[in-house]
Amino acid sequence: MIKTLIFDLDDTLYYEKEYVLGAFKEVAYYLGNKCGKDEEKLHIRMKEILEDSGRGKIFNIICEENDFKEDIKDLVDIYRNSKPKLELYDDSKEFLIWAREKGYKLGIITDGCSKVQWNKVKALRVEQLVDKIILTDDLGKEFWKPHKKSYSDMISYFNINENEGIYVGDNPNKDFIGARKLGMRTIRIIREKGDHIKTFLDKEYEADNNITNLMELKYLLENNEFDIK
Repeated sequence: MIKTLIFDLDDTLYYEKEYVLGAFKEVAYYLGNKCGKDEEKLHIRMKEILEDSGRGKIFNIICEENDFKEDIKDLVDIYRNSKPKLELYDDSKEFLIWAREKGYKLGIITDGCSKVQWNKVKALRVEQLVDKIILTDDLGKEFWKPHKKSYSDMISYFNINENEGIYVGDNPNKDFIGARKLGMRTIRIIREKGDHIKTFLDKEYEADNNITNLMELKYLLENNEFDIK
């Protein structure tokens, strides 16, 4: 019998790019006001660099292009301290409310800088919808997914057997390995948008089931369609 449902956060329960673009806006505001530049143009350029080159050197490129004499660490701090407005996907909120009413215990496991992830949690107001949240960065970067510690800690916290829990995530590079090693059931949600929607790996990295909406998981649970290991 499934008793506990555990979720990834970014691109699973909400669209993570909303945070990125909102945080970029705060950095653009800072640079625009300090350096006398059009903040909207800076924000647009950050989005262009993100689309063309991905994350990692966006602030470096912006500063080089505009001859800004900025400490990149200061810009990263502005990014990490930003608190943009975020919203859960409609099906995420509906599902979490339904699952709690049905008596399921609910948890979240998420990677990333602890400060950033806690800001996301607060902005999404998700703490009131789940029972336990583990930020792997609080455990130590060596325990980020795919390490199994966070999954094991969830199992211990909820005092369940491994086969009584389901883990739902979006990234086959890391989300399902640790959970499957412990014997948990795994679900991959493939939404219309997200960093990993086109990533498909060998069977050992993928989840047991794929869905595109959490209402599909609701259907599976209501119809008892999981094979307990």
